[in-house]
Amino acid sequence: MLTEVMTKLEAGDTLDHYRLDAEVARSGMSTLFRATDLGTGRQVALKVPHPEMEADPVLLERFRREEAIGQEIDHPGVVKTFDGEDRSRRYMVIEWVEGRLLRSILNEERKLPVDRAVALTIAICDALDNLHKHGVVHRDLKPENIMVCDGDRIKIIDFGIALKEDARRITQVGLTPALGTPDYISPEQVKGQHGDQRSDVYALGAMLYEMLTGQPPFTGPSPLAVMNERLLTDPAPARELNAEIPPAIEEILFRALARDPRQRYATASDMAWELEHQELVGIESPQHGSVRLGRFALSRRKMVLYAALALVPLALFVVMLVLARR
Repeated sequence: MLTEVMTKLEAGDTLDHYRLDAEVARSGMSTLFRATDLGTGRQVALKVPHPEMEADPVLLERFRREEAIGQEIDHPGVVKTFDGEDRSRRYMVIEWVEGRLLRSILNEERKLPVDRAVALTIAICDALDNLHKHGVVHRDLKPENIMVCDGDRIKIIDFGIALKEDARRITQVGLTPALGTPDYISPEQVKGQHGDQRSDVYALGAMLYEMLTGQPPFTGPSPLAVMNERLLTDPAPARELNAEIPPAIEEILFRALARDPRQRYATASDMAWELEHQELVGIESPQHGSVRLGRFALSRRKMVLYAALALVPLALFVVMLVLARR
């Protein structure tokens, strides 16, 4: 049973049968501790909400939803949440993941080799596809929420603002930090819409863009300016920032970052398929529905068309010259 005791917790304290070994992170809603299960010796993470969070029904519902998602999803690329015990207060028990945040890697290396960036993105696509098949939209994908483990295995973490299709809707008012992160939020979320799995695809496209170029697709003097830019313009072509990026990868970025969700990949698995079959990007193929004629392929067609149109006046001139001589 939960009690009303809401004392402040610190590293070294004991919470039920967990010893809090270290504070790992603190947000506006909760504190994350690395902890040890004194019964089994297993290391776990404890996510403890701040007292004011429990007084807010919307924030409390988000916390409950995050816990339920972590218990339902069973995939190696998604962090697991444990259940099945009485607790003296509300907190979440999460598997402890050894690794580094993708953000830490990018801060250190700025941009990644193309092959590594693609491999990480494919791994994230696989985990995302599993989430989406369970009706879960993460809605806050960013390098801070991707843990990279040994062998570049990944874990998607933090489902604090995730949306579950079969769950009751949480009231959403205006644009707040809880609706996504400016560098990765999709245009439809900027407009105040809830977003769907294509919103996660957009965020993943933004992360791949940053992994390859060393910067997010849009920058600006303020978060509002950054969000506004994605409503009005397209990002700079990635190959202008990194000539090592193959044309096919630039096309994949173009599709993932399309402002209109209908022009993006419909699923994360579609994006993964094209990353794995780059030689077919921009080619019509009956073997996979998402392979379309891409922007760079369309450009070639336009060049041929424009060249043909340019010859029309010359052809008319020749015809008129022949007729005049007759």
